Amino acid sequence: MELPELLEERRRWKAAGERVVFTNGCFDLLHPGHVLLLEAARAAGEHLVVGINSDASVRELKGPGRPIVSATERSETLLALEAVDRVIVYDGPTPLQVISALVPDILVKGADWAEDKIVGADVVRRAGGSVLRAPLCPGRSTTSIVDKIRRS
Repeated sequence: MELPELLEERRRWKAAGERVVFTNGCFDLLHPGHVLLLEAARAAGEHLVVGINSDASVRELKGPGRPIVSATERSETLLALEAVDRVIVYDGPTPLQVISALVPDILVKGADWAEDKIVGADVVRRAGGSVLRAPLCPGRSTTSIVDKIRRS
């Protein structure tokens, strides 16, 4: 989904009094930890928008062997989940531009993120929204899955 389309939907949802939740990440290899995060995020509002890093952005953040799954395929997989309403791909290392435009009611990140390090938290709070740190699923990460595959 492109940002102008998403912003138009955001206007309609806001007019209807519906809360918009935003979370983001690479979501390279979907695993139970991701699903837990997405379900917690969706439980916080009526609409869940997931921002994902573009392929180039993932390579910058994670190295030349990543992503394993393309942004198009990651988007398709996320949209197949009941918890997810919309997916938007962003090019930079952070989703600040998307968050600043969307101004979600609730911003969700995993509990491994310190609250003062959550990108866009200040934007959301200034607008009267809130930031939620969702519980983690210990031992579940894309990096650990990739490492395990490489060792075998």
